[in-house]
Amino acid sequence: MSMDLETFRSLPTADVVQLVRAGGTRVCVFPINGTRRWFMMEHLSEQEKDFASAYLDASGRGHLELYQLLFDHGLDTLLTPVFGPDLLKRGVGYMRVVVEGLSRLATHPDFLNFYEAYGVRVRFYGDYRKFFGSTAYASCLVDLFDEVTARTAMHDRHRLFFGVCAQDATETVAEQVVRYYAEHGHVPDKRTLIELYYGEYVEPVDLFIGFDKPSVFDMHLVATGNEDLYFTVSPSLYLNKRQLRDILYDHLYTRREQAPDYSAIGANDWALIREFYQANRERTLGVGARQKNGGFWYPLPQVELPPGFVEPRS
Repeated sequence: MSMDLETFRSLPTADVVQLVRAGGTRVCVFPINGTRRWFMMEHLSEQEKDFASAYLDASGRGHLELYQLLFDHGLDTLLTPVFGPDLLKRGVGYMRVVVEGLSRLATHPDFLNFYEAYGVRVRFYGDYRKFFGSTAYASCLVDLFDEVTARTAMHDRHRLFFGVCAQDATETVAEQVVRYYAEHGHVPDKRTLIELYYGEYVEPVDLFIGFDKPSVFDMHLVATGNEDLYFTVSPSLYLNKRQLRDILYDHLYTRREQAPDYSAIGANDWALIREFYQANRERTLGVGARQKNGGFWYPLPQVELPPGFVEPRS
């Protein structure tokens, strides 16, 4: 390991960018979740106003701050799922808020100014044309998505892919393969499939940052099994520079260490390793519980470090 955590945390941002890009890290999937909980806790005074507008204003600012944080630290491609049909279970009223929020991605001055200032090329992926095509939202969303895609097409510093109804790519990809074969007389290769689905080629995912119950989603064709998975305990909008740097340090250094030479490990170290595994043999990462009053899921403490083991990072 060529750098300790505290040094990495204190580096100038420009140095972190160089390390991230030198490590080949470019693509991050970050579904920003828990925004309603975050808003209810952090913007109590604004809830007395028009709730929907206050929520969209605050969460919109939060999204933009996260995009800037990630881009400022050297990640140049971000896939962020923003809407899935399962959200319809929250009712018609919530759907109106969602439609307004989605339209802001393509029309709000704060977002448009951010795309311009950061040189962000915007694209939308998923089955949104099919999903919204037969609804009253077709013209007010699909056309807006196309317009902002065209408007930012020449930007070349960063890429931001919004996932809309991207929960299952099977039928969409199948249809694209059939059309491609009809036009070209042969099936597309993987690179072409990715270009058809996302609008341009996307490299394999490097890291996924989720929240709440560990699960990964909406990164079809670009997930290889080699991406590093991280899950924040607090809602996504609480992510700050220190936490992101801890994630990047783990991604760049801790998980990149070569497998140990087991033949070179001494008896005392084997005893300590065994003690660690014995202390945690009935513990499982991902097990959680429901909070008594609020009812939300949270992870239980899942690792016990025996005396003499590596100290936990602070």
